[in-house]
Amino acid sequence: MRVNWRTMASLLAVLALLLAACGGGDSASEEAPASEASGGGGASSESSESSGGGEVSGTIEIDGSSTVGPLTDAIAEEYAEEQPNVQVNVGISGTGGGFERFCGEGSTDIANASRPIQEEEAQLCEENGIEFTEIRVGTDALTMVTSPDTEGISCLTTEQVAKIFGPESVRNWSEVNSEFPDEEIQVFAPDTDSGTYDFMVEDALGLEESTQDYNASADDNVIAQGVQGTPYSWGFFGFAYFTNNSEGLKALEYDAGDGCVAPGVETAQNDEYKLTRPLFIYLKNSAVQEKEQVAGFVTFYLETVNSVIGDVGYIEAPADKLEESRQKVQTLISGEDPSADGSSESAS
Repeated sequence: MRVNWRTMASLLAVLALLLAACGGGDSASEEAPASEASGGGGASSESSESSGGGEVSGTIEIDGSSTVGPLTDAIAEEYAEEQPNVQVNVGISGTGGGFERFCGEGSTDIANASRPIQEEEAQLCEENGIEFTEIRVGTDALTMVTSPDTEGISCLTTEQVAKIFGPESVRNWSEVNSEFPDEEIQVFAPDTDSGTYDFMVEDALGLEESTQDYNASADDNVIAQGVQGTPYSWGFFGFAYFTNNSEGLKALEYDAGDGCVAPGVETAQNDEYKLTRPLFIYLKNSAVQEKEQVAGFVTFYLETVNSVIGDVGYIEAPADKLEESRQKVQTLISGEDPSADGSSESAS
């Protein structure tokens, strides 16, 4: 029988290639086993790089402001898609309560804050050996609200707000302004652990203390529900809680001396609305430097915040402030001191 050597050589070459391919596949599978994620699949290399490295795992503990909480929570949900093995726990105990955990117990990695850290809080951190970094993440337009059924009231001056929420505790609208209706005022507002409370009392009104005669809550949703169901009520909270409940609430304009101005994105950005305030997260330096999941989350936070913040109901931080925050985080991750010695941004 005649053998076609050319055909035989071709067949042998194909067989050699098939054997090499099979052997190479086994070797690759031994060298790089596929990782499993509890969420049903590992993060892609592209998404892993965007969150500060490869796939990581662990827990991140966050607590504090009810204003900043929804923003951090929204970013945590997106981070879970990038890093499904990282669990981010976001608690809401108010800015003051968050700093107590952050500086006192030392049980959290990040504190959400709707005001800068106070001197006594920074001192508590120092006493417990906790070094921190302040990070600006956004802007809020603190919003005064009443029931949609309230008639004859659309704008309040600083002095009028002080009558309602200051020690004077005026509880009839006609006593706030003789042109206002003769109706009882029920007040729903944040409790004393809240940074929103601090901002209203100390920064907006310039008072040392507030009225004690009001319905206090750490949950802004409870405040919104109270105002919605009570004609001629008055309350205040972050802009996001108004936008998310706008059908059942009436926003009041604010006159700080230059006329009545409504809360909004544009009036907050141009500083026309005087109840505008910065929003922060505070980072425990050791957590960022020693926990890969915390470093990745904070990096992702600052990459993502501007694409999320409008949907949550807040306003972007000035571009230079956000860039400064990013530089602080990268300096911290590199192991250097970002010079966060307790100084904080003005809350004006």
